[in-house]
Amino acid sequence: MYLEFRHLRTIRAIHEAGGLARAADMLHITQSALSHQVKGLEEQVGMELFLRRSKPMKLSPAGQKLLRLAETILPEVARVEEEFRNMQSGRSGRMHIAIECHACFDWLFPVLDGFRAVWPDVDVDIRMRLAFDAMEALRREEVDFVISSDPVSIPGVTFTPLFDYEPKFVCPRGHRLAENDWIEAEDFAEEILLHYPVERAKLDIFTQLLTPAKVEPRGTRPVELTEVILMLVAAGRGVTVLPDWVLGKYRDNPDYVILPITEGGLTKRMHAATRDEEVAKPYIAHMMGRAPLRGKRQGALAREKAGRPCAGKGRAPLRGKPL
Repeated sequence: MYLEFRHLRTIRAIHEAGGLARAADMLHITQSALSHQVKGLEEQVGMELFLRRSKPMKLSPAGQKLLRLAETILPEVARVEEEFRNMQSGRSGRMHIAIECHACFDWLFPVLDGFRAVWPDVDVDIRMRLAFDAMEALRREEVDFVISSDPVSIPGVTFTPLFDYEPKFVCPRGHRLAENDWIEAEDFAEEILLHYPVERAKLDIFTQLLTPAKVEPRGTRPVELTEVILMLVAAGRGVTVLPDWVLGKYRDNPDYVILPITEGGLTKRMHAATRDEEVAKPYIAHMMGRAPLRGKRQGALAREKAGRPCAGKGRAPLRGKPL
């Protein structure tokens, strides 16, 4: 027996309509074409599917079996068809994220809250175990979106700028550097530097300041969590350097002094890495794009224009700008 979806739709339509004429209208075919289809289906089955002398038409026991099959299969077919339409229109899909920036979790979670509200049918996941092999995972299609501060030339991968941020120096109030207007490389020579547990090549303070200046801190200590780093700073166990977006909620905390690094400040740019063919997908473009990210940065700019006071002498307001 050879069944097509149209056969199951026919069985269901005749059952719901109670007759051939109304069922033909529902299926947008002629009554003659529908009768021919039913006859051919009955020939395949080898028995009648309808009790034609009853009004309305009723299904025979064999027809009832096919109806149960139709009621099982057709809703699933309709669901898959809707998923395909959503994928074609960009309303659904997959966005698995890997992060090369350790501090980016503090930025990412509020961004994803807004993203899920706009794109509820997109499968979002964060693949933490791939954090330091993220680009290869992107090429293997294990992830779809990599947040990175180090764009490189990779065939088939596009790096799109997300936003600029400023690494900031943080020390406890009363620290010997707390009255500075800014911090220079030499100031770290007598300090214990608390930092995320990643290699130096991925730490802004080393790549942008200390390594070029050939300055080594008195000591370093890797710490996993932002909150623990700041707790240790407040306890006088060391100093740290964190992105300005991480420090936003601590800007008025009396335990800390937050200062720019160098007179002009440091600037770093975050990028989104995606496969070339997926850059234009609507939900990928939204994630990389302007709505959720720009909103975060505009809040900082508004505070800067308003001249909001900052904790610590010489501390500048957040300076990162959207692209």
